[in-house]
Amino acid sequence: MKRKVLITGASRGIGRAIAISFAKEGDDLFLTCKDNIGMLTELKEELEEECGISCKVFACDMSDYAQVKELSEKVGDIDILINNAGISWMGLLTDMEASDWENVIGSNLSSVFFTCRLFVPSMVKKQSGRIINISSVWGNVGASCEVAYSASKGGVNSFTKALAKELAPSNIQVNAIACGVIDTDMNRQHLTEGDLQELEDEIPSGRMGDPEEVADLVLRVSEAPSYLTGQVITLDGGWI
Repeated sequence: MKRKVLITGASRGIGRAIAISFAKEGDDLFLTCKDNIGMLTELKEELEEECGISCKVFACDMSDYAQVKELSEKVGDIDILINNAGISWMGLLTDMEASDWENVIGSNLSSVFFTCRLFVPSMVKKQSGRIINISSVWGNVGASCEVAYSASKGGVNSFTKALAKELAPSNIQVNAIACGVIDTDMNRQHLTEGDLQELEDEIPSGRMGDPEEVADLVLRVSEAPSYLTGQVITLDGGWI
């Protein structure tokens, strides 16, 4: 059955791969990005032509409640919500400005509250829905020089577990995927080739993960038995 799927942060990397995965299943998509609307529009045209689906794209700062509210009014009822939008900040805590902290928490954690607050009521009304939050292993264990990012993803993990309990009676499943090192532009932007090689040497699987592997897991979780809820599933090649 064709589903309506909202994916945030879908212009590149993991979000883009997730969009492609669901489009191949024949689902209709609502995709957001903050800045790369040109890239997102190209993806929309590609998916509509190749997969025969409906795909609508929106420029939206997911850390801005007013913008997310406007988005929800345009999108309406959905079956699956995938909270993927997020940013990172690397450096010493003592070098971090309050505005940097607020930006990371807003983009990574508050955004998840905003989308759930606005889209959950319609899911409750029809007594069905799936919410999948893209998290990180640093939300499980924390990372030096990524305190804000770790705190935001730890918040996402706890948010996932708590909301799953709240929504289980309404037949709405809430899960998260805690990703390890995935080969994305965001990681390559903040890490040198030497850094990435050192990480790969530490990972038992001997490599970074592919965005397509995350997308495949997201798709599988979206189709999993309804008894699977409140879980933070780690995808990290055996690293952490």
